[in-house]
Amino acid sequence: MKYNPDIHHRRSIRLKGYDYSQGGACFITICARNKELYFQQHPELKRILIRQWQEIPDRYANIRLDEFVIMPNHIHGIIIVGATLAVAQAREKRAGARPAPTIGEIIGIFKSLCLHDWLKYIKENRIDAVGKFWQRNY
Repeated sequence: MKYNPDIHHRRSIRLKGYDYSQGGACFITICARNKELYFQQHPELKRILIRQWQEIPDRYANIRLDEFVIMPNHIHGIIIVGATLAVAQAREKRAGARPAPTIGEIIGIFKSLCLHDWLKYIKENRIDAVGKFWQRNY
């Protein structure tokens, strides 16, 4: 079903007045497409998710990881953004430099890399599995 603003009323769960550019811990939940049990059905996909999650700090300065759990049809994780990263982001905005990636961009890249590795695995091992496994964002 396509997004229809007349019937889909998404509400923000963000705190009013909170500065989300400052450092801190972010609780992340990412769902599987159609809430299907992809992560339960495909052990190799779980390994890909774990590896890509653990590599996030290698790609981004001042990012630390806390808990990460894979459920049958979604994942949960905590990403800790260092305060100095938030300061650097604000400085880069003022200077006109390319800003540091947002949490949304970091998660988007994580999802993309997981999908790339999964599609490669499907092709190399000639398995019959759905390639696109992430829930679409509207």
